Amino acid sequence: MSENQQQVWVFIEQREGKPADVSFELLSKGRKLAESLHGELKAVLIGHDLQALAAETFRYGATEVLLADHPELKHYNTLPYSRLVSELVDQHQPRIVLFGGTFIGRDLAPRVASHTRSGLTADCTDLQISDVTYLRKDYSQLLLQIRPAFGGNIIATIICPDAPVQMATVREGVMEKIPLAQPVAGRITPVPYTPDAADQLVRIIEQHHEESKVNLKAAPIIVSGGYGMGNFQNFQILYELAHVIGGEVAGTRAAVDAGFIDHVRQVGQTGVTVRPKLYIACGISGAIQHRAGMSDSNKIIAINDDPDAPIFGVCHYGIVGDVMDVIPKLIDAYKHKLK
Repeated sequence: MSENQQQVWVFIEQREGKPADVSFELLSKGRKLAESLHGELKAVLIGHDLQALAAETFRYGATEVLLADHPELKHYNTLPYSRLVSELVDQHQPRIVLFGGTFIGRDLAPRVASHTRSGLTADCTDLQISDVTYLRKDYSQLLLQIRPAFGGNIIATIICPDAPVQMATVREGVMEKIPLAQPVAGRITPVPYTPDAADQLVRIIEQHHEESKVNLKAAPIIVSGGYGMGNFQNFQILYELAHVIGGEVAGTRAAVDAGFIDHVRQVGQTGVTVRPKLYIACGISGAIQHRAGMSDSNKIIAINDDPDAPIFGVCHYGIVGDVMDVIPKLIDAYKHKLK
């Protein structure tokens, strides 16, 4: 296998020059994958006036940034971005290319994979390098693309043995962002961009951007409710508990689907991945999709009236009881202790 094929690439997503957290999370993971391959970690960055952002990737282990910098590339546009990344992959044949599982990543990755005929797995929760024997053939150093499947009932390990380039998208928060103590002495390699008439088939007329008012990822304490809360009215008691202890309120997909809570507060495989210091799971059974979003919490307290609920297998402290009995007692106790 050539040196080129041992490269791990991460597409660095940015809006208005501000990088997406998921890109640095993927650089941290990509660094470990590159070490397993005895290869090199590179960042792919497209936009305008991004020298400072390019240098920031060196703090996360990128040894080279492939930088396409042009005024027409300032805002994400599917056609020129996918053309540029596809040309780079064709030219260099990296072993692995990673994208954030964001609106941009989910738009870009399939187009690049289709053009380069590469394997692509969406929404991975883990990535590993391993030698694999498949259909009595040995493959060395394949990317294991691990994600829940069949509605989260199994964890599937997906491989792309016949594709020289393997691609994956990973949701925000799944991988841990770990900056290096000392930045790598990396290099920035300019990538030429020649505007093409086809690039203007889709044009951005105007943009409206609104910051999310909920930031679950930054919350040190999360009080989360599931379908077991029973109804919308019962769910409101979680806001009271969160207010007393200085936390944010979240919910499971089942709670969101039932209309108990808004989708922006959903934790789990199809929501947000969180790592708070304290996660209080109320009326949550603990399906694998939900555990994927919160199992790395520092301390987990679970309240459920079913002693066999899977959530008790991952929590540090479990309370078997009716949430509507237990939570008011917790609120009362906290109010007295926190005076």
